[in-house]
Amino acid sequence: MNSQIKPLVAGNWKMNGHRAQLATFAQMCRGVGPALAKSVDVMICPPATLIYSLAAAAVGERIAVGAQDCHAAASGAHTGDLSAEMLADCGARAVILGHSERRADHGETDRSVNGKALAAWRAGLTAIICVGETEAERKAGRAVEVVSGQLAGSVPEGARSDNTVIAYEPVWAIGTGLTPTADDVEEMHREIRSRLCASFGDHGKDMRILYGGSVKPGNAKELMAVANVNGALVGGASLKTDDFLGILDAYRVTE
Repeated sequence: MNSQIKPLVAGNWKMNGHRAQLATFAQMCRGVGPALAKSVDVMICPPATLIYSLAAAAVGERIAVGAQDCHAAASGAHTGDLSAEMLADCGARAVILGHSERRADHGETDRSVNGKALAAWRAGLTAIICVGETEAERKAGRAVEVVSGQLAGSVPEGARSDNTVIAYEPVWAIGTGLTPTADDVEEMHREIRSRLCASFGDHGKDMRILYGGSVKPGNAKELMAVANVNGALVGGASLKTDDFLGILDAYRVTE
């Protein structure tokens, strides 16, 4: 593991969860003891309907609460959208941006993700910016090219290690049970680190790069030990207390 950067494990609940999920969140909070909290930052990003409730429940706990998307504008005639300021007002500390599902289902581009990242910073939120290639792009040998282009277009000037996290999620591994080899992950994360350092200097050296895509208890320890992997963005496994805590076990020490 990269001992120079404190890792982050963030759970993306996507469009899942009702108020009953508060009980699951409480169980997760109880599972993150003081020693584990020293080793890893932990976050849950629920649907917008639960942000306020989870943030209230997180007061005094060791799990932060984030969001899954925001609008680039601070306010205005944007029916159905939420500004970064609104998310911060509800207690969110960060926001996931440019997830492949948003790019595919809502036509989000690198340019729009860039604008949302600026909005997140404006509201005092950390931008968790997602990048990743499709299966076809990887088979065509374009994985590095695609991810590098997404980084260049999606991450604004002024990105720092305290306001930006990068999440590499190969699209073909999300929710499929498929996982790239540790060597594949290391190669891509090394390339991302190189690009970040070239663009942002020392901030690029310290920026967290998460791996996402079918992370589960059985593979978390191996993946989290890969060079330049500074945590994980977890999908389905973050909805189940045992699975999420099992992933966090990659960083657990005797408490």
